[in-house]
Amino acid sequence: MLRAGIVGLPNVGKSTLFNAVVANAKAQAANFPFCTIEPNVGVVAVPDPRLQVLANISESAEIVPARVEFVDIAGLVKGASQGEGLGNQFLANIREVDAIVHVVRCFENDDIIHVAGSVDPVRDIEIINLELALADLGQVEKRLDRARKQARGNKELQAEVDALEKLLPVLNEGKSARLVNFTEEEELAIKALGMLTRKPVIYAANVSEDDLATGNEWVEQVRALAAQENAQVVVVSAQVESELVELSTEERADFLESLGVTEGGLQSLIRATYDLLGLRTYFTTGPKETRAWTIKAGMVAPQAAGVIHTDFERGFIRAETVAYQDLVTAGSMSGAKEKGLVRSEGKEYVVQEGDVLLFRFNV
Repeated sequence: MLRAGIVGLPNVGKSTLFNAVVANAKAQAANFPFCTIEPNVGVVAVPDPRLQVLANISESAEIVPARVEFVDIAGLVKGASQGEGLGNQFLANIREVDAIVHVVRCFENDDIIHVAGSVDPVRDIEIINLELALADLGQVEKRLDRARKQARGNKELQAEVDALEKLLPVLNEGKSARLVNFTEEEELAIKALGMLTRKPVIYAANVSEDDLATGNEWVEQVRALAAQENAQVVVVSAQVESELVELSTEERADFLESLGVTEGGLQSLIRATYDLLGLRTYFTTGPKETRAWTIKAGMVAPQAAGVIHTDFERGFIRAETVAYQDLVTAGSMSGAKEKGLVRSEGKEYVVQEGDVLLFRFNV
């Protein structure tokens, strides 16, 4: 399951956003730093209207969406890399996630105290990024001395030394490891370090209700900074998300339309995370259930089958495949077969976004 960690300075709206997107989570959202001491975890369904369409075609008894795990990590502060604000504990939580959702305050509210005394998203981002870079720097320095000694008698370890030496000057400048280009060997050699600044980042610009559709000057500052490191920016409003939780599906659509947007923050964050990590969705459907499965872009059919069960990958014979839109147009699987839209694909087939698959395999 995809794990996304929500990070940021205290009082930027992390826990409010977490509560809203998870809906039933119990994270405390209060006007003081460190109200979240232990990381709160919530699993949410990935919104995908295609599931209901397929379920209607197959007359499925159940719909099983793909899921994303959000981890609400307590607010970091300046000095976190040195243990300030329980920093070591929080940094360890970040190492365990696949992607970072960095919530940045882009709203003014005199009733919510900013830990630094003013709203300045670029400064806030730089504080967090510097702490993460310093934490990575400590790791690299510690590991580099040992790796150099070990590599003297083992040339296979030279890739790790090369990677660490590339990282050292970049991290020394307080910059992100994402800016460093590695060979495949080097990337593999440092994977176990779980570099914080190597993780993909989405900046969630948290705005007021009035700025959700248009953004504001602070949002533009975040976008300019993100462009320098090829990160993504999603404009969200924790205020709006907390209101959406109380509304029905129809009321949510009307409310969002009145604000000039078509989707809430949850959909925006999940879509951006999928894009950032290069993830794709395929479907299985039948009378029992219609289910969404998450795979990495470029996976071939046996690998996609292995997401369901390892036996499917080991005993893979073929995949009966039809594109989602072709199935919808045909109106049924039998109709799609009659029109020649269902293909039999082998082990080399690269699964496409929205494919509807039926795997044939030997036990």
